[in-house]
Amino acid sequence: MKKQPASEVLAANVKSLLDTHGTINTQAKLAQKSGVGQSSISRILRADTQATAETIEAIARAFGVTAAQLMSPSLGTTNVLPAAVGSRQIPLISYVQAGAWTEIVDTYQPGDASDWLLTDLELSDNAFALEIKGESMLPDFREGDRVIIDPSIAPNPGDFVVAKNGDHEATFKKYRPRGVNERGEQVIELVPLNPDFPSLRSDICPINIIGTMVEHRRYRKK
Repeated sequence: MKKQPASEVLAANVKSLLDTHGTINTQAKLAQKSGVGQSSISRILRADTQATAETIEAIARAFGVTAAQLMSPSLGTTNVLPAAVGSRQIPLISYVQAGAWTEIVDTYQPGDASDWLLTDLELSDNAFALEIKGESMLPDFREGDRVIIDPSIAPNPGDFVVAKNGDHEATFKKYRPRGVNERGEQVIELVPLNPDFPSLRSDICPINIIGTMVEHRRYRKK
């Protein structure tokens, strides 16, 4: 059987994903989500161009599939799409990156992430993931667990948040409001679940809330 040209495979798969994706269903939306120009997407759909690896990766990320899936001849012809379709890829970043997330998110590149997590939650474009380190949040959060954080969600009392307290690195703690001070400013406390570790209070050191946890994942140890 004659092998289908890669440009035709890509065209068929992008068309199929546009037809089946819940939110990215037009060329304009795909262009906005992927950062690939709409004219380039139009040429891809006509199979008039050999897309670069960077373009393929950007389109795959927008749809929540891998580049390999996007270039698979079976994707555009099957009625059963990969489970990742319709999901978001969330970058797993370091605590140093999280501490500067508001400054670096607009220039963040795919290669800057140590890994990617798939989720079907409706999250903001600034959402990110962290891997738990240390023992300060035991017993609920163990080292190696991963949490997804959305900076667009304001925390409620008892929520878990990522915050910065003046250091370069971020910290992951329980959020607890403590009323207002004499200047009328809200006082918050960041509380570890492990009582052997100290709390942080905004009336003692500056605290900047970066985002609120929306998902917690634990993996079996190998």
